[in-house]
Amino acid sequence: MFVISVAAELAGLHAQTLRSYDRLGLVSPGRTPAGGRRYSPRDIALLREVQRLSQEEGVNLAGIKRIIELENEADALRDKVQELTEELAAAYAAAEQAAAQVHASYRRDLVPVRQETALVVWKPDRRRR
Repeated sequence: MFVISVAAELAGLHAQTLRSYDRLGLVSPGRTPAGGRRYSPRDIALLREVQRLSQEEGVNLAGIKRIIELENEADALRDKVQELTEELAAAYAAAEQAAAQVHASYRRDLVPVRQETALVVWKPDRRRR
């Protein structure tokens, strides 16, 4: 965790810029009990990305905020897909195990029944109209 002055230096920004980004919701650093900002390495990487998008790509701060929100949403959706994939795999495994138990419980002494086919011709009764 870095204090604001160190985080600003690591990100190549001014400390006031970090405060501004915090107010705008672009970066949400942790806080000390006294209220001081503490930036994680992830926050520093995000600050660098904000600067890159702003300086190199020409994206305004509102656009950067939306990009960050969409990236966070995509990450959450990827996590949910992974979770559901694991649940589905577990359900398949449980179903296969249940099917195997049912098959194992079949009686082996059943006698086969001869199957025959029969042809039935149906003629409607024309007298009933």
